[in-house]
Amino acid sequence: MSKISNKTIQDLEFNVVLDQASSFCTTTDGKKNMLLLEPLTYRNAVKNSLQHTNEYLQSYASEYRIPNHGFDPIEKELQLLGIENSTLEKDSIRKLAILPRTVNEHLTFFKKQQLLFPKLFSRLEKIEKNEYVPQAVDAVLDRFGEVKDDASPDLKNLRREMNSVKGQLNGSFGAALSHYSQMDYLDEIRETVIENRRVLAVKAMYRRKVKGKVMGSSKTGSISYIEPERVLTLSRKLAELEVEEAEEIHRILKALTETLRPFLEEFKIYRDYLTHTDIIAAKSRYAQSINALLPIMVEHRELELVDAYHPLLLVSNRARNEKTYPQTIGLKADNRIIVISGPNAGGKSITLKTIGLLQLMIQTGFLIPVHEKSRMSIFKHVLTDIGDNQSIDNHLSTYSYRLKNMRGFLKKADDKTLFLIDEFGTGSDPELGGALAESMLEELYSRKSFGIITTHYTNLKMLANELPEMTNANMLFDAQSLEPIYKLQLGEAGSSFTFEVAQKNGIPYSLINKAKKKVERGKIRFDKSIAALQKERSNLRKNNEALREREIKATQKVNKLDDTQDRVQQKLLDFQEMYDSYQRYIQLGKKFDGLAKDFSNNKKKKLLVDELMKMVITENVKRQPAPKKTEAKKHKQEQGKKKQLENEVIQKVAKIREQKKKNPKPVVAPKPKVTLKKNDRVRLMDSKSVGTIDQIEKGKATVNYGMFTTIVSVEQLEKV
Repeated sequence: MSKISNKTIQDLEFNVVLDQASSFCTTTDGKKNMLLLEPLTYRNAVKNSLQHTNEYLQSYASEYRIPNHGFDPIEKELQLLGIENSTLEKDSIRKLAILPRTVNEHLTFFKKQQLLFPKLFSRLEKIEKNEYVPQAVDAVLDRFGEVKDDASPDLKNLRREMNSVKGQLNGSFGAALSHYSQMDYLDEIRETVIENRRVLAVKAMYRRKVKGKVMGSSKTGSISYIEPERVLTLSRKLAELEVEEAEEIHRILKALTETLRPFLEEFKIYRDYLTHTDIIAAKSRYAQSINALLPIMVEHRELELVDAYHPLLLVSNRARNEKTYPQTIGLKADNRIIVISGPNAGGKSITLKTIGLLQLMIQTGFLIPVHEKSRMSIFKHVLTDIGDNQSIDNHLSTYSYRLKNMRGFLKKADDKTLFLIDEFGTGSDPELGGALAESMLEELYSRKSFGIITTHYTNLKMLANELPEMTNANMLFDAQSLEPIYKLQLGEAGSSFTFEVAQKNGIPYSLINKAKKKVERGKIRFDKSIAALQKERSNLRKNNEALREREIKATQKVNKLDDTQDRVQQKLLDFQEMYDSYQRYIQLGKKFDGLAKDFSNNKKKKLLVDELMKMVITENVKRQPAPKKTEAKKHKQEQGKKKQLENEVIQKVAKIREQKKKNPKPVVAPKPKVTLKKNDRVRLMDSKSVGTIDQIEKGKATVNYGMFTTIVSVEQLEKV
């Protein structure tokens, strides 16, 4: 497999990308392996790596979230497991058991969702579920990593006896505490714990009256700490039982270690899978942070970047709240080499580095910050000559070093090569160096290589004009201020604006005029023509932008007028309907008024009722539903409106999703953990009982609750 050189990686600062991406890893192994990644040159390997990252990124927008893949470093555990007759500690066994549990979760998840994540599912094809190891460990250890009471019959009996002795011990101590408290022999604190034993806090003047073992005294000597005599025997018995318990636990752990030993190779496979998963997840989170995506990958040699950002510049500018300018550039079979010219500080080198860095990222499985229409392929060689590479150690000048580098180019360059050269041909006599640079460029051209160079040499600009598969380009500058616009313009060479920039920076005009006389008139005219063309293009660009703004404003006004007209029309229709309704009510009122007058004159109820019935029947006929043809027409109109509404909703949802992709939700920083220490007041999560930490060792804390002590995981405690 061909390998991208370390020089190319250093020139393009690819190691900085790896360092930034490694900060998103959640495992130690993942971070270490991320920093060792190198660009690949095999298409299938690159394609798989990109699809892994892309599928993981898509899972963030899906309702199906990929399970956790975290695990603790297990290198020491694996080494110890490989040694015959060795015994693993509880924590080591717990670390190993996490691996098959996590992989089992991934197997279950991806088997159900293989249609959504086909490439991520394929990574698990050669891995089988392992239920035996988790079951074996669960039979011995609880969820806190402690050995269960029923891990063996002997341990169960021992702990039952220990609990009995502890009960007797607490009862005896309570009796002594009550007895000496009534006699006023005890200090205000009454009791405390020393060496994990409950002791009485006896006033110094009464210490000879309290029978028992003196365990210590206060700093002032006013209090003596005494373990009552009636408790001593029980304490000794408890200590003996604890020794037996430790021996039984060691025997159980040794047997469990022997059970796990045959699975040594499986543990290594699980670790490698989870490490690779961590790298994929970190790549996807890094892509999310720089708004990256997967461009169109093509079989043939092509590179077309649309709205491409330099990822490192994007991150640093975002931190400084500065704008980053995207670039659009393309290389294909009929336009393989681009010669970029123009003044310094215009963005030529950044454009070069952007192209090279994005190519390395793609070939390492990273998504890149470009437009979705961008197209990329895989290059066997990526060759770079960027920056001043003067070598003091090798006693090489800048030009000598660059010639040595070009010799390497000529050895490797072919139709699968991408070369990037900054300030091509500099470091020697302009005429002689330019001629040599022209010959080298012709050689790279003849080998069908793809590449981009930046230069100030006129002969290289002219060569790009003459050869059919080579193009000139320039970085646009504002014609008035000579400030860079950071936009690449293809199709014409750029002027160096040598004399214009000198005049802007305060060089006397007399010196500039004298310098002009020293240069051939033809070259000045050529450079002047290029400068004039660039100024003309700058003016055209400004005019186009102004016209575009006017067009946008005019369109907005037209849309606004259309909306206003629609609203007025709707109001007119509403008023007409209201007017017709009121007219009908007025007619009904007049008819009713006439009937009332007639009834007042003739007093005939039957005639009044008949007339009222006629009015009611007439109104009901008017309110009857329209004929079937009208109903069909109305139904068709309603269906059309419904379909139009559905289309509008679909378009709005698509816009919202696209906006979410462009503006991802910020990653919420995890809540910082509080570091616990000895004598801190703590309680178990979801518990109200408060105790004091007597000791912390190996992630376990001994908590004293006054009447008893217990050992719990530090992770289960919270500070009060």
